[in-house]
Amino acid sequence: MPEVRLVGPNGEQVGIVRIEDALRLAHESDLDLVEVAPNAKPPVCKLMDFGKYKYEAAVKAREARKNQTNTVLKEVRFRLKIDTHDYETKVGHALRFLGAGDKVKAMIQFRGREQQRPEMGIRLLEKFAADVAEVGIIESSPRIDGRNMVMVVGPLKNKAEARREQQQQKSGGRNAAKRKIRTDAPAETEGQNVAAAMDDEARAKLEQARQAAEGDA
Repeated sequence: MPEVRLVGPNGEQVGIVRIEDALRLAHESDLDLVEVAPNAKPPVCKLMDFGKYKYEAAVKAREARKNQTNTVLKEVRFRLKIDTHDYETKVGHALRFLGAGDKVKAMIQFRGREQQRPEMGIRLLEKFAADVAEVGIIESSPRIDGRNMVMVVGPLKNKAEARREQQQQKSGGRNAAKRKIRTDAPAETEGQNVAAAMDDEARAKLEQARQAAEGDA
């Protein structure tokens, strides 16, 4: 009679049993007997709810696709004699790209005799790398590519991590707003209570004055 190594629904090792006994246990437990390692000797079978297993596997696959990182290579271009304002604008673009989980290709376009001064391009790209170091790291060192010099900077966080961080920041802002509303509410209630107390006191004084006037009469 064929035998199988049986695993319980929670991963517990039942041991080697006859196939007919494994089928009987599956029927009594209202579970399925699923062969998980057919090439093992003896084959390994597990007791499980196969419908639930397929559903959970589909959910995990869907989540994996949703969190898949599709890194995009963005490009920022510099001139060797770039002015401060333009440079800072380019750095701002790069910080945004890297913060969102994308790579950045920094390119210097040489003109005329500038090609004879590659060391100036290297210094500019090294400065750029230092200015974006909080969110990116050099993946490809500066190199000559025709009339250009290029360098690739990769993000410190992938797209899935960047997306989660953005969602957490949004959620934190909403929670802070809710806390502020709750904090403000007691003060308003307290003011209403004070106003109500003052009204009662005023009414009591009016009643005393009325009674005094009646007594004098």
